[in-house]
Amino acid sequence: MSGYYPESKVETNGFMAAHYDVLLDLATFGRYPSFIKKSIRLMGIEPADRILDLGTGTGRNACLMAKYLSEKGRLIGIDISQEMISQFKRKCASFANTKIIHARIDKSLPFKEEFDKVFISFVLHGFPQKVREVIIKSALDVLKTNGSLFILDYNEFSYKEMPFYLKVPFKLIECPYAFDFIERDWKQILMNHNFADFEEFFFFKDYVRLLKAKKLDIIKNYFSE
Repeated sequence: MSGYYPESKVETNGFMAAHYDVLLDLATFGRYPSFIKKSIRLMGIEPADRILDLGTGTGRNACLMAKYLSEKGRLIGIDISQEMISQFKRKCASFANTKIIHARIDKSLPFKEEFDKVFISFVLHGFPQKVREVIIKSALDVLKTNGSLFILDYNEFSYKEMPFYLKVPFKLIECPYAFDFIERDWKQILMNHNFADFEEFFFFKDYVRLLKAKKLDIIKNYFSE
């Protein structure tokens, strides 16, 4: 959200927004379509699931998720960019069970324990840590008990230990916040917010991870301590 966090590259506009999907395919040497399909397949989406897609972008991922849903299922995307919202509406027009809301994901969301799954893809790393924790807290609030949060983003690794041929593009492409993101223990952070039962799936030589975390029953968790 460059308007609110000038150093971030999460929010795109202009040429980048208009050609976002094509540029993403080029940046991943054409591997993104198969990679994202596999990631969404690993989510284990059920036909009647209610899914919230934070920072949904062009709707490319949302459409893939919506294919798994029946008429009883529902997918809501949230994005701040009007350019991305326009693309979402075009791409997902054939899915009657999808909707997009113009809102900031770093603020309280107008939902309470309504979703079975929350998905956030390559967005979380683009915020300061305090803001990331606000987003995690919001995800907890909107999930049903035993609902799952899916974070598709960079894995934990050391930038200094990256091969030179990966160091250079990472530094050129990514914002300063990303360098902080990759060095944090995200399972511990999620545990601090009442998430557990982690599952991990790795891609791109383990530099990218799909991290699944389940929302615990707060009452049961309290009495078990």
